[in-house]
Amino acid sequence: MAAGELIEASIAAVQVVVISVGRLRAPYIDDVEHYAKLLGRYTRLTQIELRDPGARDGGAERIAARLPRGALVSLLAADGEQLDSVAFARFIEARRDSGRDLVFVIGGAHGLDLAAAEHRLSLGPMTLPHQLARVVLLEALFRAHRIIAGEPYHH
Repeated sequence: MAAGELIEASIAAVQVVVISVGRLRAPYIDDVEHYAKLLGRYTRLTQIELRDPGARDGGAERIAARLPRGALVSLLAADGEQLDSVAFARFIEARRDSGRDLVFVIGGAHGLDLAAAEHRLSLGPMTLPHQLARVVLLEALFRAHRIIAGEPYHH
């Protein structure tokens, strides 16, 4: 079996789920669709949108009900771990090697506290609108998978 075949076989067993609070609107729709299509070559990607309840808990109970059993849950949060592209690729690869599904949760305008989160990931110290955070996350996932596959990526 060629190395590329081994990579694809290991990817098929694990899925990446992105749960977002709030509806995606223009101009972000095209970018999310673009990166979702590109990611399809590397991983099984599922995106779930939940309506923003505007509640103080940010819909944590509804999100918890949508989490795949046994998945590692990473909550996007300003105080989370900040990783460069190579470190994020290593993070993704370690999760993939573990065989556990990986879920990224993006809260709405009122933030989110999710007890089920085992990991907190920061896209940087600035607060981003949830729709833009989704685009940035998908681009980072695409870049990470290119790094894992040993393919060139923009530095």
